Amino acid sequence: MRGLSRASLADVEERFNAVAGSADLGTLSDELFAVADLLDREHGLRRALSDPAGPVEQKSGVVRSLLSGKVGEAAIATVEAAAAARWSRAGDLPDVLERLGVVAAAAEAESQSRLDEVEDELFRFGRIVAANADLRRALTDANASEEGKRALLRDLLSGKVAPTSLRLITQLVLHPRGRSLETGLEEVGELVAEQRQRLVAVVRSAVELSEAQKQRLTTWLRTSYGRDVHLNVEVDKRVLGGFSVRIGDEIIDTTIVGRIEEVRRRLAG
Repeated sequence: MRGLSRASLADVEERFNAVAGSADLGTLSDELFAVADLLDREHGLRRALSDPAGPVEQKSGVVRSLLSGKVGEAAIATVEAAAAARWSRAGDLPDVLERLGVVAAAAEAESQSRLDEVEDELFRFGRIVAANADLRRALTDANASEEGKRALLRDLLSGKVAPTSLRLITQLVLHPRGRSLETGLEEVGELVAEQRQRLVAVVRSAVELSEAQKQRLTTWLRTSYGRDVHLNVEVDKRVLGGFSVRIGDEIIDTTIVGRIEEVRRRLAG
């Protein structure tokens, strides 16, 4: 989605990956979309937060003052990281937040085993819009109200597509951000397809992992598997010491319970 700096994007994605594992991904997606939309409207705020000469601490203070109590900590941390990064133009800041909103939505669909479904639905909706001029006019009419467009999308899609598909399509219809609807659907579809290449690690621990622990674990797994890794952290009081990580069918178990079970299996054998 647009020509973002790879180095800056990687820095923000690393922070996003660290905080997204313990967040409600659907909520995080909505919140990042909302902040991106706010920055599109508030040009002065966008310039202030994307100014490469602006002190990082000052930007962080602005972000927290503006967003605390309105969005979750994961969204705030992601916006802070995006504001601290260096971008070639002010518009890159809302672009990266929208991008990560899509990634969060796709990760939620992946956790529900519906990512393939979402990818297909985005593609099919794009074809429907391209073939139906009246529908396209209704969805892209700049004079039509947002609520009217929301209602139209609910009537058309609610209960017929995955919630993630409806979330992403609604974002594109209400906030095209200078793109045609077809282009927006294509860009989002590409991001969703990229999400399929990311590993999902389910982490079980007796206590909530700190942000530093999540970052170290994410970095280690990325190095070990040679692919980006998304953490889904589950707090399970039955875990005694350490934690376990499940990636697909593979389990990395450092818990005391896991070691006991391994001893039992060996004795039984």
